[in-house]
Amino acid sequence: MDFPLLTATAAVPAVGAILTAAVPAARRTAAKWLALFFSLVTLALAVLVAVRFEPGGDRYQLTESRPWIADFGVRYELGVDGIGVVLIGLTALLIPFVIAAGWHDADPLETSSKRWRPTQGFFALILMVEAMVIISFEATDVFLFYIFFEAMLIPMYFLIGGFGDRAHSGSDENAAAQRSYAAVKFLLYNLVGGLIMLAAVIGLYVVAGNFSLQEITAARAAGTLDMATNTERLLFLGFFFAFAVKAPLWPLHTWLPNAMGESTAPVAVLITAVVDKVGTFAMLRFCLGLFPDASKWATPVILVLALISIVYGALVAVGQRDIKRLVAYASISHFGFIILGIFAMTSQGQSGATLYMVNHGLSTAALMLVAGFLISRRGSRLIADYGGVQKVAPVLAGTFLIGGLATLSLPGLAPFVSEFLVLVGTFARYPVVGIIATVGIVLAALYTLVLYQRTMTGPVKEEVRTMPDLRLREVLVVAPLIALLIGLGVYPKVLTDIVNPAVEHTMSDVKQTDPKPEVAVEAKNGEEAK
Repeated sequence: MDFPLLTATAAVPAVGAILTAAVPAARRTAAKWLALFFSLVTLALAVLVAVRFEPGGDRYQLTESRPWIADFGVRYELGVDGIGVVLIGLTALLIPFVIAAGWHDADPLETSSKRWRPTQGFFALILMVEAMVIISFEATDVFLFYIFFEAMLIPMYFLIGGFGDRAHSGSDENAAAQRSYAAVKFLLYNLVGGLIMLAAVIGLYVVAGNFSLQEITAARAAGTLDMATNTERLLFLGFFFAFAVKAPLWPLHTWLPNAMGESTAPVAVLITAVVDKVGTFAMLRFCLGLFPDASKWATPVILVLALISIVYGALVAVGQRDIKRLVAYASISHFGFIILGIFAMTSQGQSGATLYMVNHGLSTAALMLVAGFLISRRGSRLIADYGGVQKVAPVLAGTFLIGGLATLSLPGLAPFVSEFLVLVGTFARYPVVGIIATVGIVLAALYTLVLYQRTMTGPVKEEVRTMPDLRLREVLVVAPLIALLIGLGVYPKVLTDIVNPAVEHTMSDVKQTDPKPEVAVEAKNGEEAK
């Protein structure tokens, strides 16, 4: 029997979470190092998954299948394709940086309300989220996926509500109320989506007789699974609604700015760079795989919603006064690009969307973590409270600039490649949609450069005159992310070689081929006429 590598990749952070939570309260530093150790072991296992994965091999590899709830046809089935491999890698890569960046975020803090901030719990919850996200990327049993898709809401709820941002302009009581509101809103939105999905999961079992993604897609391809048109559409809507809340897609996005604004910077990264990727990943794996005809039926409406997300998110980001809420609205715009690429139904669009998930995770992590270091020094999230930072903290300002340039998809940095592929893939089938989507690029340049100008340039404000530059720990957090943004911007082939075969399978599921360029068609017709 082969070593259960996929199970181990998800089990290690789960075990780490339990052990970290069990560390005595007086040994906070030991708990931090223990959490960091388990996150690094998980990263090593994720690298091993990528090494053992063969891009030209079977669609799902490193598979595991065991009986679980036999009476209801539920199995413990795991497997990864190229898309799952790169997203597992992204998750395992970011968690050590999240832990290192939040090293002091949950240290005990004496406040007027005498609230205790349990350090061990903070890091244990981060590891538990990692475990649940990883197994969501691995699950090929629909019911198994659903369980962890919903279960990750619980640790995220406590991370948002129990460990909020200390840079709050109001009183302690007001800050606690805002955190509670953000956490409850996050939970309610996602629970409603999850309950609708549960009804769809049950409906799928009634129609298909099992929960196995591989068996259902194989039966659909062979024509042995007869699913009525209206039934397929209703089931698709149930799944898609839950994923659109998680993604988040306009108009189901309103929980994200609250959640990111009230969280610590590392938890904000966990939300948008890790957890939200489960929604867009699931659109590719489950919506297109299980309901190909319904996916094509819903495409026009989804493309419109994606366009609204792109333009709306960018426009609102331009007018933000809060640094973290600006990054949140920018992320809504970026998720619009990801969903646009998925439902453009072209190989370039879907490859670009997958790369966008990875590159957005890296760029948002770099920008948000540096923003968190900046906010912790000044004690304010308001853009107006900064000015001239580059003169007193040039390394901080420089890393902030690179993170911002990656966010606006500057050529030479990783997000440019993914955004370019999404737009090329969209232009090929929906040229008008592609043209409108480019508005988001212009607005991204506007909100990013204005943010940098207002915070980093100009006269040095008195409150930032003594601001220290990045410390060694903070440089070690940011430098690898910047290196990856540059490396993948120059040489994205290391990811596209893994992703492209999986995208071909997805295109086969929906029975779509890339449209031929009109110029080539006209040239061919001209030669035939001669």
